[in-house]
Amino acid sequence: MTNSFLSEFRKFQSRRAFPSLILSSIIFFSSIFDGYPLYSSAQAAQKKNNIVVSSTGKRTYQLTFKELGSRYPLNLRGVDGKDSVRFNIRADEVVTKALLKIQYTYSPALLRDLSHINVLVNDEITYTIAIPKEDPTGSVEKTIELPINLITEFNQIQLQLIGHYTLQCEDPLHSSLWVNVSNNSILELTIDPVKLQNDLAILPLPFIDIRDSQPPVVPFVFMGPPNKAVLESAAIVSSWLGTFSKQIGVRFPVSLDGIPAKGSAVVAIVGQANISGVDIGALTGPTVAMVANPSDENGKLLLIMGRDDAELKLAATALATGSKALNGERAVISQLDNLVMRKPYDAPRWMSSERKVKLGELATEKILNVSGYNPGPIDINMRVPPDIFGWNNKGAPFDLKYRYTPQPVSSLNSSLLIGVDEKFVKSIQLFPIEKMSQGAELLAKILPDATLPMEEKMRLPLFMLQPRSQLQLRYMYDYIKEGECHDVIIDNVRGAIDPESTIDLTGFSHFIAMPNLSVFSNSGFPFTRLADLSRTAVILPDNASKEEYSVFLTAMSRMGESTGYPVMAITVNQGADAKNIEDKDLLIIASGGNQPLLKQWAKYLPADLDGDNKTFNLSDWVFKIWSFFSPQSSNSISNPKLSYTSGGNEVLFAGFESPLQSNRSAVLIWGAKAENLVKATDLLLGAEGYEGKIEGNLSVLNGTEIENIAHETTYYLGSLFWVEYIQWWLSNHLFVFLLFAALSTVLLAGLIYLMFRVKAKRKLM
Repeated sequence: MTNSFLSEFRKFQSRRAFPSLILSSIIFFSSIFDGYPLYSSAQAAQKKNNIVVSSTGKRTYQLTFKELGSRYPLNLRGVDGKDSVRFNIRADEVVTKALLKIQYTYSPALLRDLSHINVLVNDEITYTIAIPKEDPTGSVEKTIELPINLITEFNQIQLQLIGHYTLQCEDPLHSSLWVNVSNNSILELTIDPVKLQNDLAILPLPFIDIRDSQPPVVPFVFMGPPNKAVLESAAIVSSWLGTFSKQIGVRFPVSLDGIPAKGSAVVAIVGQANISGVDIGALTGPTVAMVANPSDENGKLLLIMGRDDAELKLAATALATGSKALNGERAVISQLDNLVMRKPYDAPRWMSSERKVKLGELATEKILNVSGYNPGPIDINMRVPPDIFGWNNKGAPFDLKYRYTPQPVSSLNSSLLIGVDEKFVKSIQLFPIEKMSQGAELLAKILPDATLPMEEKMRLPLFMLQPRSQLQLRYMYDYIKEGECHDVIIDNVRGAIDPESTIDLTGFSHFIAMPNLSVFSNSGFPFTRLADLSRTAVILPDNASKEEYSVFLTAMSRMGESTGYPVMAITVNQGADAKNIEDKDLLIIASGGNQPLLKQWAKYLPADLDGDNKTFNLSDWVFKIWSFFSPQSSNSISNPKLSYTSGGNEVLFAGFESPLQSNRSAVLIWGAKAENLVKATDLLLGAEGYEGKIEGNLSVLNGTEIENIAHETTYYLGSLFWVEYIQWWLSNHLFVFLLFAALSTVLLAGLIYLMFRVKAKRKLM
């Protein structure tokens, strides 16, 4: 009988019920004391939209407000409540129809004749929604057609509540003045394609467009089975395209037998190839060209060409490093200077650990300035090196310089809230002038824009600074009531974060316990430790399938997106060449039994992948703890393993130390069948519909559930200061620490005893 992995794993857990209870309890309390949950936060998942494509290329698709960036419902409060969402239109598309399908609820106390909701597109009122006369019975839906002449490449839809609850004098922020707009409200767009010129200057269009809200998909075409040089060239191009992705990478479906009938694609060509309908012309050197897709007038083919492998790689490198300088339909590369090798942790998108990082490097001035009594949060995205070691540390120094509009009087409720990934860190009071000591001196510091510059030195807890983190700062001003018929809201308060504010990661060691699939999933670590992946080798099967090539290119795009730099120095090998890559971290991609190395390295893997029979090594530390409390059971407990037979639907991510060299890492991406690797691509891109996260050293996907299996094999990357290392080592070896403490106590007592003996002898003399 064939049993799924999940059912067998749960049966195994039930047989070890009590030890599993101990394990669950330890994990639970560890998560409390460590200050963070067992599963780290991850980037928001991409979502597949309902897309309809006509025979003429016209597309109709829907985007919810949540997909447009509104994490919560839009709350319109007060006599003039406002909130907005933004959307973009690709440069190669034009909107022919736009529908807004709003779902909202409203306060029963609103006066129907005076209250309404304005819909603005790019600051122009396009529609006014009257409050229904009847009492609300739940969520109200309203469909509005937006004028397409107001829609440009970058757009904002703003909803404005004009609310009143009485004909007499009213409180402009009364609790009855509200409308709640669901973030499941929909923007439906109908798009016509626009034909672009065959010009390299428009790159990365039409393949990647920063305006596009859809997950990017770029077909990649190999003209026959690719060799090592072709695959390395393709990795450079795919990672270069990944640097432009505002998602977390690009999906690359691969073709080995021709160009796609519709859309655009990247084509790698060595020698003189023949593409039906495309005049490639005679090659005279490394060449990059953009031509029309012969079967789709709106599609483009990006041709990366060379007369031999070396020229192809040179063309790919020139594209990735100098695409901004290329123009015209065709460019022949005559010279390319040697690239400077990258240094550890110098990825352009990563925060430096060798100097203080200014917030102005992480966010634009527009983002750092807000206005209004209750503006939205200032969100600053951060890429933190995954192996920053923060054990027994107070946190990263944060020198926050900020400005705000001081109110003459206040009830001391105005504040600047600081958090990371929606976790509270600190609240800073925004004092009014009357409450400030040295008020006259502070008044003299008020700037011409009526804001007061201030500074706060604090620390950000390192456990909150995940590889992908978001620093959130939010101004909240107290509204001062003047009395009946005197209350008027004047939009004259401002807040700003100084771009010179700094976060300091210097002084922290780089040290991390491995294997750790979570840091691989989030940031490509340890491969991305060097942004050009010069210490990384990818191992593919001798006769890889297009699905394996697709996972490979998608993984490379993830690396480029993580670091902001193409994988210029990547090495690609097949299983037989593994002996030549001892001093590199290994990314292994395989399916079924097509990778002989998996059998050779079986003893190093956390799982034995022998055909349909699977064996997983489970951690036995929890059972050792149980045997400490129940010694009579120790004979019956051995290193636990789980074996089962499978129908071949699994996808597996495994991390382990490289069998070729110690302190080098290996990550395996494996599917029971080649077609299963499509799911591996989904997981690499953070697609929705899957339960769980890739973590630990072994993650198994069966259906839509990710099960993480712990195993105690551990090694460490990086180094610590010697004092820090001793402290950390003793904290992980309790009995040695107790012995050390006992010896220190005895030694100290002996010294004290000798000291008193000497003093006593002196008194007797």
